[in-house]
Amino acid sequence: MIWKRHLTLAELNASSENTLVAHLAILYTRIGDDFIEAEMPVDDRTHQPFGLLHGGASAVLAETLGSMAGYMMTRDGQCVVGTELNATHHRPVAEGKVRGVCQPLHLGRQNQSWEIVVFDEQGRRCCTCRLSTAMLG
Repeated sequence: MIWKRHLTLAELNASSENTLVAHLAILYTRIGDDFIEAEMPVDDRTHQPFGLLHGGASAVLAETLGSMAGYMMTRDGQCVVGTELNATHHRPVAEGKVRGVCQPLHLGRQNQSWEIVVFDEQGRRCCTCRLSTAMLG
């Protein structure tokens, strides 16, 4: 297991109260030895004007997962901040849910890189993101 902080799904989901994460109904669903997952509905909160999942909503899901994964790699007195996010959109999603899966690409003492892949309900890759983070403290 890579995590330095051991949080439950209930604790992760409680941390989202009164945030953009809660507004978009992002829900953490799984924590593994080296990954974290969350789901987000594709609905009027996350659509762009043409009825498809907004690319910015996919970016919010990715930033949410990568930032929380980065936080789980810190110890007391440390925090993590995102420094760069990129997203490549592969296929549109009009309804249902998407699932984001976050795994580390690089875990350094001061910098981390996370890959977040967003899948539709059929398990097809819809978006691939990379988040770079910096550890502070």
